[in-house]
Amino acid sequence: MTEKLEIYQCKICGNIVQVLLCGEGELVCCGQNMQKMTPNSTENVTTEYHIPIYKTDEDGNRFIQVGKEKHPMTEEHHIDFIERISNDKTCLSLKFLSKDEEPIMKLTNKDLKSEKALEYCNLHGLWEGCNNVE
Repeated sequence: MTEKLEIYQCKICGNIVQVLLCGEGELVCCGQNMQKMTPNSTENVTTEYHIPIYKTDEDGNRFIQVGKEKHPMTEEHHIDFIERISNDKTCLSLKFLSKDEEPIMKLTNKDLKSEKALEYCNLHGLWEGCNNVE
């Protein structure tokens, strides 16, 4: 059985789906069960960073940046999307990125909430970072 906001991938064609409302059935694509994606949250960094980080610039603007150092955005290696999800799973925002954009999601909601951010790298999969605000 699926859970709200889980992400699944087809290992044959690469389709990625997110559960919005739970049902009893199995998620199937290309004739086989889709696999639940588990986000990475720790990395052994050499030259590339993947964990989404919550930041505030000198003007007080908040944003999520993929990586302590910005992740590369090339045709061969890029971030497809950034998503933020409240810890109670009642709110989410999703931004799809083009390969010529910076791997950043601006945050317009002024309410600070405990939440997590997910990002998907076309080569290295799903990654998670947290914003723990009291």
